[in-house]
Amino acid sequence: MKTYNKTNFFKHTFGEFKQIENFKFPEDTNYKSKSESMYFYTNEGVYRKSNHWGRVANCRWKLISNDNYKNQQIVIGFAKWTDFYPINSTEKIFYIDANFEEKTAIIQPKKEGSKNYLFTFSEAQNRIKQITQLFKDDKWANYFDEDIETIRYKIITEFINSTKTLQDIKLLHK
Repeated sequence: MKTYNKTNFFKHTFGEFKQIENFKFPEDTNYKSKSESMYFYTNEGVYRKSNHWGRVANCRWKLISNDNYKNQQIVIGFAKWTDFYPINSTEKIFYIDANFEEKTAIIQPKKEGSKNYLFTFSEAQNRIKQITQLFKDDKWANYFDEDIETIRYKIITEFINSTKTLQDIKLLHK
């Protein structure tokens, strides 16, 4: 697995920053981007002060925020160097976490000892798009005998735990 540091963490990576409340950003920042984001490096990781998260240049940086966070609000996040993962590789190092109560699905980096089915970042992204549609739209479920929540759970669970296509899984459940 690739090791990340201040010279390469911004090159095609997935990272998880945790919102930090009580960090005073120093005057002598290590880097300031064209979009006014500021970066400060430590031996453990990087602090980022910004009003935009998610898709950042060629990266996908997630902010694990406090409850009161609103989009476009300037916040400071911290990520350890070990919290960065390559997104342009063929390594299967991501899994999909589906929340059936909130009707959401997110990409997560593999955790040590985890038994989750793993995908490359692009495979996981494609599956997330399809899962989002399954959560949004109910029309597709009219062709099944089970209630929508039961069939949705069965199909999505199988979809995030196999290489089968969504179409193949739906056909198996008809």
